Amino acid sequence: AGGGMHRSSEHSLEHSLDRLSPGTEGRILRLEGDDALTRRLADLGFWPGTAVHAIRRAPWGDPTEYLLRGYRIALRRREAVRVVIALAEDAP
Repeated sequence: AGGGMHRSSEHSLEHSLDRLSPGTEGRILRLEGDDALTRRLADLGFWPGTAVHAIRRAPWGDPTEYLLRGYRIALRRREAVRVVIALAEDAP
């Protein structure tokens, strides 16, 4: 398959949040879509520029627990794919 990443105009690799492995960090670039889920993610603090850490993934792989803005939240894969991030080592 396509690998889930491509180069952005900022020359950093973009990934969807669901690709962030537990124990790693990324920086939110943008949210994909314009619907109730996208608005809910924004309401929860998923804003461009925000650092997000993957804490742990459920044994069956879904959901994953994330840390951002001082709190923890679990997102299902179908929700996390809406959040576009740059990995910490790729971030400018």
